[in-house]
Amino acid sequence: MIDWPLFALFTATAFAAGSTGAFFSPGTWYDNLSKPVWTPPNWLFPLAWFVLYLSMAYAATRVAISGHPEVIYALAIWGLQIVFNTLWSPVFFGLHRLGPALVVLFGMWASVLAMTVSFWRIDLTAGLLVAPYVVWTSYAFALNFSIWRRNPYAAEMAGA
Repeated sequence: MIDWPLFALFTATAFAAGSTGAFFSPGTWYDNLSKPVWTPPNWLFPLAWFVLYLSMAYAATRVAISGHPEVIYALAIWGLQIVFNTLWSPVFFGLHRLGPALVVLFGMWASVLAMTVSFWRIDLTAGLLVAPYVVWTSYAFALNFSIWRRNPYAAEMAGA
């Protein structure tokens, strides 16, 4: 049975983190960057994040109500990954700092991986629900790295 108020709280938290993407949207600066051919189309990002945020909220709800003795650690890691998630868009799109954004993304990837392992140990379904998030952040890290390498003067191009 799902705890709907708790699910709503986790969902609101996840989408609040994602709202930084709306405040710091890609814009023409991002459009003008050199990107690899395997860069997804812009419409895919909000769709992917919508699914990921719902999945991570539902997984966190399952973990929270599991009664497992390690719940507090798993949810602390969930909180850490959502902090890194919140920071990335302002650093990348707001400040146009591709290198520091890569550092934030590494922190996000590591905390998402740790969250996935801890969720998996507590609730198999919760672990499976967040496993695609590991894949997505791995892909995002590779994309951010490639864009950083291709655009060494990106901040200067933006007038920062």
